[in-house]
Amino acid sequence: MKFICLGYIEPSKFESLSDTDRTAMVDECFTYDDELRQGGHFAGGEALQGPGEARTLWWANGKVVVKDGPYAETKEQLGGILVLEARDLAHAIELMSKHPGVKAGPFEIRPAADLTGMIEESELRRSEKASS
Repeated sequence: MKFICLGYIEPSKFESLSDTDRTAMVDECFTYDDELRQGGHFAGGEALQGPGEARTLWWANGKVVVKDGPYAETKEQLGGILVLEARDLAHAIELMSKHPGVKAGPFEIRPAADLTGMIEESELRRSEKASS
């Protein structure tokens, strides 16, 4: 089962660390990511650029509106995404509780939705529509 793990950090917390502490944190995180890979639990992940680079899309008055920045104003900013393979939520929590990144800020863990059935039904509807 896939879980999406969202890692948050307070703005400038990472940058305010000493070079030694920053490189130690990065190395600890990447070392644990390697352990997750070796165990078949790391299904993907990416660090994110800061919220100043974000754009949020809204649907308003029949068209897409683009706004600068993230959707929500929060104390912490979303710093990265990790896609985790785990047996269940308890296993995902167990795996992520050992991740050194938790020391930098909270991780939100959500089960990924399985859209296979919905996609198949949509493909069938669209195929029927195209052939009529």
